[in-house]
Amino acid sequence: MSEKLTEIFGIDVFNETKMKERLPKTAFTALKQVIEKGGDLPLDTANVIANAMKDWAIENGATHYTHWFQPLTGITAEKHDSFIEPAEGGKILMEFSGKELIKGEPDASSFPSGGLRATFEARGYTAWDCTSPAFIRRDAAGATLCIPTAFCSYTGEALDKKTPLLRSMEAISKQAVRIVHLFGHPEVKRVDVSVGPEQEYFIVDHENYMKREDLMLCGRTLFGAPPPKGQELEDHYFGSIKERIALYMRDLNQVLWKLGVLAKTQHNEVAPAQHELAPIYCTANIATDHNQLVMDAMKKVAKRHGLECLLHEKPFAGVNGSGKHDNWSLVTDTGRNLLDPGRTPNENIQFLLFMTAVIEAVDKHADILRLSASNPGNDHRLGANEAPPAIISIFLGEQLEDVVAQLIATGEAKSAKQGGSLTTGVRTLPTLAKDATDRNRTSPFAFTGNKFEFRMVGSSASIAEPTTYLNAIVSETLEKFADELEAAENFDQAVHDLIKRSLTEHERIIFNGNGYSDEWVKEAERRGLPNIRSFVEAIECLTKPESIRLFESQKVYSETELRSRVEINYENYSKVINIEARTMIDMASKLYIPAVIKYTRQLADSINAVKSACPVADISVQEEILTEVSALLAESRKALKELSISVAKAQEFNIASETAMFFKFDVFPKMEALRAPIDKLETIVDAKDWPVPSYEQLMFEV
Repeated sequence: MSEKLTEIFGIDVFNETKMKERLPKTAFTALKQVIEKGGDLPLDTANVIANAMKDWAIENGATHYTHWFQPLTGITAEKHDSFIEPAEGGKILMEFSGKELIKGEPDASSFPSGGLRATFEARGYTAWDCTSPAFIRRDAAGATLCIPTAFCSYTGEALDKKTPLLRSMEAISKQAVRIVHLFGHPEVKRVDVSVGPEQEYFIVDHENYMKREDLMLCGRTLFGAPPPKGQELEDHYFGSIKERIALYMRDLNQVLWKLGVLAKTQHNEVAPAQHELAPIYCTANIATDHNQLVMDAMKKVAKRHGLECLLHEKPFAGVNGSGKHDNWSLVTDTGRNLLDPGRTPNENIQFLLFMTAVIEAVDKHADILRLSASNPGNDHRLGANEAPPAIISIFLGEQLEDVVAQLIATGEAKSAKQGGSLTTGVRTLPTLAKDATDRNRTSPFAFTGNKFEFRMVGSSASIAEPTTYLNAIVSETLEKFADELEAAENFDQAVHDLIKRSLTEHERIIFNGNGYSDEWVKEAERRGLPNIRSFVEAIECLTKPESIRLFESQKVYSETELRSRVEINYENYSKVINIEARTMIDMASKLYIPAVIKYTRQLADSINAVKSACPVADISVQEEILTEVSALLAESRKALKELSISVAKAQEFNIASETAMFFKFDVFPKMEALRAPIDKLETIVDAKDWPVPSYEQLMFEV
């Protein structure tokens, strides 16, 4: 099996090994130069690369190619073109030019642009991201050569998530290299952002899924009574994987390994029907591309097995939601992890400086980081007692917290707590090496050994934006640090003073306790930390003067691009809640209320039949049930009317922010008011008369 895996891994990727085999040395060297240092490829070199890429793709069954990009919808997009070109005699040639490789022209006006493009202004461009390898994707259409690209408007603004990510990677590399050089490492030319996104997801049976309009249209259940058994026994987490799911995971791994995705870990997650896949870390833009491929493959492979993959952050109320932990670190081109503290972190001044930069950046721009993890689905999860809270804080662990305390107190850390060993009390079990600190699953931003784990990101989200925002805020702080240290007469003294001053000013963001507790909410307020409770309340932070200065100074977003993202975020929230509300109206009107009316008629008929057959019989139970059901039916109808009126009123707003706020604070509460009586009715009405599969069926029939 291991031999087969080594044979198939990356076979559908035009990776460095294949390029080296197929390209002339001059073309390969030129491409490597652009990948490592930037710049433009000469057209003749691009032609050579395109031809080699085309030949490889055709040999592997491809007939079409596509510029594969990530517009502001949050998913990927593609337009397929065949390799065919007409030739004399009614024949064809298979051609692919350097120009076609480097640039494409999709319609820009049909994607979200936040006003950057008007409807009648259609032109946009895709540009080859040569740092992320091309790959072949296989599906019902056959084999297609996919070329990762960035997407911009005719006027040059970024219309995608990839372009700002690449900009932020260049920004943080530039500033991190300045710092590393000050520590005496001139050989370092580049610092890469390394990312490993853990992906959580739910799997349900396809037939049950197709009977739920809410799952099909919204990705989550808008109605549903809690099942008798949920996750309270904690027996699903890391439990034995069911046969049907194991088959699915096996096929998913095969697809991902062929695409060069380093899928490493798989297991059952906390909730019934919930699972996780985690990859090995790689460079941020490649990790982003890979995660998009992972989500796409999860859904497609599930369908082949008669299953459906749910990536919504909260598909089922009352059980664990799904996140995507964005594990983030900085690695030099010489292979050194700048966030690795080593055995004696108190003596590792370079590490302490980079750690301090992250702490200051997160404290200064907590609102930006909060927004980066926000979407309509994640509003159901953040701060919901089963996910990181909406309040940003940093967990460092006992060892680093102690080092920080020493630095703040004296400007010098003379010791660091060590892990030691752990014995189990069983003679036949080995003595275990014990880490210097415990982990904290309630922290939204935790240091976990040699990286920071951003745990707030939602399962359906692209990791591009959280990583872009994190890169940008840390880059800004590193630039400030580099400016100060380069001007210092005594570097050693200056770096100690800088670390002490920054940690003292930003210590408030460090919290190692229980992030789910009510006490932390009060403590965070006392510390002056922002508590942004929802997506719509976070959006406005992007256009604060300090945010605009940050992103423009790091050349990640222009003010125009930021304002477009604000509009897109407001519009996205409104559209999602509008779809959910209309789906609830549809389901309540056509499914639930008719089913309950039918049930009340059956109850009434039963009562009349018993009275007729035996006038002295006790029918109090039937009458009590009929009264309760009728009252809940009336409550449902009243809530349905109020929601319908509210949704209609929402269409009258013309300003995106006002529309989103209305959906959040008027429409959404009315959705909850409609759900409540219908969920109660589900626990009363005969199961055979209930019109949709229950939570038990959805979560346990797999």
